[in-house]
Amino acid sequence: MSTPEQHAELARLGSATVYEAGGRGGYVDADLFQAVPGSRAAGPARTVRCAQDDNLMVHAVMPEVQPGDVIVLTMPEPRAVALVGDLLATQAQVAGAAAILIDASIRDTQELAEMGLPIWARFVRVKGAAKDTAGELNVPVTVGGALINPGDVLVLDADGVAVVPEDRVEEVLSASLAREQKEALKRAKLQSGLNSYDLDGLRAVVEAQR
Repeated sequence: MSTPEQHAELARLGSATVYEAGGRGGYVDADLFQAVPGSRAAGPARTVRCAQDDNLMVHAVMPEVQPGDVIVLTMPEPRAVALVGDLLATQAQVAGAAAILIDASIRDTQELAEMGLPIWARFVRVKGAAKDTAGELNVPVTVGGALINPGDVLVLDADGVAVVPEDRVEEVLSASLAREQKEALKRAKLQSGLNSYDLDGLRAVVEAQR
């Protein structure tokens, strides 16, 4: 099981670094609205599959949320129906959730921004959801083409969302730290006046095609 310390480091490193260091594997390929600009988070996925246009299971998951969880809310088909507003977000925040990823809509965006709980959503709409049909909790879900299993670690920031399988967290964190160090050395060379065209051997690639 991954640790809060690992989550904090992954959040600091950011989704792009983690995605690259992890082998360009899982990432959420979707345009997402970031309710709290500048926020970043990482934590294990607490997954929810709601019935279509229904948020009954969002209410059902709240008693199960553990501190540090990233709540992942999905429906069979992503639609601009609000699964979360400020009242559900308040419950998630009190439970200690690290963030919420919503493959649907949010509303009450001004209130959500003021609350400060990091939230990413596919849409912003006022249209509300029903509360009639049971779905599933703690099951594999797909968001933006990315398979997310319960316990997989999500890294969320302004660039998007990277998905790290639970059994690869230590490996990917180590690779991400190595990448950070390598980029720091390269940045120093770039600041000295060198360029990536030559440092990365890209000039040879171009010239070989002429």
